[in-house]
Amino acid sequence: MQLCKVWAVYYSATGTTDKMVNTIADVLAAELNLPVGRLGFTSLAERKKEYCFTEKDLVVVGSPTYAGKLPNKILPDFREKLRGGGALAVPVVMFGNRSFDNSLAELSAVLEAGGFHTVAAGAFVGRHAFTDELAYGRPGWSDLFEAKNFAKQISDKVKRLSDIPAPVKVPGDSDAPYYIPKGVDGQPVNFLKVKPKTDLSKCTNCGACARLCPMGAIDPKNVVSVPGTCIKCQRCVRKCTKGAKYFDDPAFLSHVAMLEANFQEPKENEVFL
Repeated sequence: MQLCKVWAVYYSATGTTDKMVNTIADVLAAELNLPVGRLGFTSLAERKKEYCFTEKDLVVVGSPTYAGKLPNKILPDFREKLRGGGALAVPVVMFGNRSFDNSLAELSAVLEAGGFHTVAAGAFVGRHAFTDELAYGRPGWSDLFEAKNFAKQISDKVKRLSDIPAPVKVPGDSDAPYYIPKGVDGQPVNFLKVKPKTDLSKCTNCGACARLCPMGAIDPKNVVSVPGTCIKCQRCVRKCTKGAKYFDDPAFLSHVAMLEANFQEPKENEVFL
């Protein structure tokens, strides 16, 4: 197959997906002697555009795992704004040391339905968006080393292709329901309507949180106000240089405590070719 370009496409609220997808795309481009293009898919403005690829493209598409699947508010954009046009694709998901559950199966299915041909897929561990107690520092050196080897394996597979590959087989069920968060008592908790708070003693009202919010949920004129839908991606918390954004909802904090108590054992990355 005659390829002309490698693309990195990623929704990455806290930066781990961005890092992993670009690492894989860079090695693929080097191994195949092709240029690489980068398409952020995180901001509202980026996700309003339609991205069309062709059979001459190899596209690495990445997303974090939210409750065991793709982020439900971002999923429609993956479905509607990415046009495969016969391109080869490598779906990649990140997960915060609990489980990627069905997210990789869902992303693979979305890409196949969108006109891509999945040639490989991977699930990698990254620092949990909710807490530094889970997978802190990941993806680290060893994770990136695995990702680079994975990219070399993909390159070897692509070089051998003479026809459209069969869809890559990954575990999970793309139609499965979302994981139900639990608290420290093991009972389900619901924090869907919870929104971030602002420490006024630290906030300078610089507006960075409003500009960076993937949902455009924060009022740029008054960042204390969050009139839009919050998906708990933690971008505002992680990106605020003053540490002014935080969540204090009891149900949310109970879920975080449960994760910290039960998912400390480092999980392994998984790849599929």
